[in-house]
Amino acid sequence: MLGIAARPVQEAQGERGVVIQPYRGYGSHSEVFLIGRVFRQSKPDPELGRGVLLTNLRDIGRRITRRAVPNAVVTARFYGAEETVTTDQDGYFRVHLSPALPLRLDRSWHTMELTLPQPHAVRAQAEIFIPPESCRYVVISDIDDTVMHTGVANKLRMLWRLFVEDAQTRVAFPGVGALYRALHAGASGDQQNPMLYVSRAPWGIYEVLEEFFDRHGIPVGPILFLREWGVSWTSPLPRKAADHKRELIHNMLALFSDLPFILIGDSGQHDPEIYRQIVEEHPGRVLAVYIRNVSRDPKRVREIEDLAKAVAGAGSSLVLAADSVAMAEHAVSLGLVSPEAVSEVRNERTATDPTMPESQTYRVQRSTPTRTAEAVAQGDLQDLVGSGSEPMPPNVIVETEAREKPKEP
Repeated sequence: MLGIAARPVQEAQGERGVVIQPYRGYGSHSEVFLIGRVFRQSKPDPELGRGVLLTNLRDIGRRITRRAVPNAVVTARFYGAEETVTTDQDGYFRVHLSPALPLRLDRSWHTMELTLPQPHAVRAQAEIFIPPESCRYVVISDIDDTVMHTGVANKLRMLWRLFVEDAQTRVAFPGVGALYRALHAGASGDQQNPMLYVSRAPWGIYEVLEEFFDRHGIPVGPILFLREWGVSWTSPLPRKAADHKRELIHNMLALFSDLPFILIGDSGQHDPEIYRQIVEEHPGRVLAVYIRNVSRDPKRVREIEDLAKAVAGAGSSLVLAADSVAMAEHAVSLGLVSPEAVSEVRNERTATDPTMPESQTYRVQRSTPTRTAEAVAQGDLQDLVGSGSEPMPPNVIVETEAREKPKEP
């Protein structure tokens, strides 16, 4: 635990106390985005010794006492383009530029060079993900209570898991790693579909989440947090970011304007409301919405019902899933992942929790999108959500019945 907490200090890109910390960026062939931070980090004290325990404790102390460097001028260079940006009061900087030269087509991760001349010359390299020509869709996934157990509905539990638990003690939902690997690979196995993650967490636990993703075999992507919490002794409360997630998804839809999207979230907080607005405002852009069922609160069921009506009316699909297997089975039925994905997700799920029972799957299906939405409005979804037995709620799929394709002459 101490080693994981100390690792960001040991791997920081900088010298003489000044560090450039870039987070993974993303973009297209026409524009790219990156967020990073500049801060001061104290030098190691040789008087504390060289033992592993003392070194980790020393580096954790250096991490706690980091100080933001405001108004620092950072220069970004990427495929012949150059941009100079200035850090804000918390040391964060944002890069948005358009490549001036053609990108290499033999890779999806590209390198951006970052330099800081003052107060000390510092160089760093950032990773930028740009989807290759083989990709077929974009996945936007929440993290909290969607990929890992966070307990966002319980604020005290959420804060404990955010700031105290390390990557090793954080628990992934069974089968989520295999499911996300299948979505990233796509039906052909080599699509490299973009995986974009969002979270309510602060930037300060970025490295812990990186370690968590690696530990559970979840495909890496730009981990895009919603909040710059700005927590300090003088400002102990996080800043509000009610609309940041919605704005972020809108920006991604505009950036990848030629690709459809898959939205993955949970029923515990505001994902159903946000996704409903996205579906309504961008008709035809969402292939499917997967909601992990983590709450039976009647209010949350009503919000999911509103989402289901919007999704059904748009001719898309909604899966309210108690486990990852149901999501994989539906993704196979749409041709989004290979048929082998179901057994891979089931095997990983069983290996993680062999006692976990499988949930029953029910469907709300009608012949047209309008009739499917009407069935949801009449209470069909609510009736099915309440029909499952403890401890596992049922899986419910809302979609229009597939019509048989006419035979070719």
